[in-house]
Amino acid sequence: MKKLQNHLIGVDQGEVVLFSDFETDGPMWSGDGHRSLRRAVTFSSPYRSLPMVQCWLSMVDISNTTNCRTDVQAEDITEAGFAIVFQTWGDTKIARVRVAWQSIGEVPHDDDWDVV
Repeated sequence: MKKLQNHLIGVDQGEVVLFSDFETDGPMWSGDGHRSLRRAVTFSSPYRSLPMVQCWLSMVDISNTTNCRTDVQAEDITEAGFAIVFQTWGDTKIARVRVAWQSIGEVPHDDDWDVV
């Protein structure tokens, strides 16, 4: 459990269309085997410390002729942003994906001191 030690808590959120491979016959639609994609996300303003980040599929358009294999995660989390990592494998054919995300954490306060 992450315990927040600041009375100022920030919540940021957004959605990202990761790809639309059916339009270009891209690898998520036409490929097979392990495939992955990373997309950098920048928070609207930096957090004071590492925030908690969740991400989930908010839209997936997938072929009905193959198995549905998907994995989405938040990685490389910093105070300024993170990376959405989407993966699939096997014969799965994915036309397009949109990922929603939310971050929660301590935000800086005007009274914070940075003594060097």
